[in-house]
Amino acid sequence: MDEGSVMTNNEMVSGFDDEKDESLKIKLQNVPEVEGCLVLYLNGYIDTYNSNYFQKRIAKAIEGGFTKLIFQCGGLNYVSSTGIGSFTAFLKSVKPKGGDLVLLEIQPKVYEVFQLLGFSQFFNIKDNLDDSINFFRSGSAGDSVSLFPKVFSCPICAKKLKALKPGRFRCSECKTILAIDNAGQVFLG
Repeated sequence: MDEGSVMTNNEMVSGFDDEKDESLKIKLQNVPEVEGCLVLYLNGYIDTYNSNYFQKRIAKAIEGGFTKLIFQCGGLNYVSSTGIGSFTAFLKSVKPKGGDLVLLEIQPKVYEVFQLLGFSQFFNIKDNLDDSINFFRSGSAGDSVSLFPKVFSCPICAKKLKALKPGRFRCSECKTILAIDNAGQVFLG
């Protein structure tokens, strides 16, 4: 089907295209310069009905050794709270393996759902592919020094907060207990 040296989804991730769903098309692109990095072009929508399909496809990629995932969301026109739960599950799955997620070109109405649910803080959101690849290229533990002090918004009340170092602390506004890790990711609790 593909001409030249373009690899198919199944060549990159064994069995990836064994199951398909018309509501969400996923095209894979390998990033040879960063080990374990994969771009996933999402086209369609993610809701309660197809989120299981979405999770199974991405789980296959993670099992295949891809832990640095760049989700190209330009063609994603709707994500339900269940869909956002899927992204959170992927993050939990790749973090212990030294991986991470980047969300790219999120449409405003999709980003709004991330914000409403308080998840926009948890994800690395980039504007273009080069920035996303550079994030992983420079994403070694030695670079974490430059992250702090980190200014961010509380995922609950959106108050601007500043963390001087990784650890646990309480939001000065809503008193929610937050944790920030060495990578600058903010979590509840």
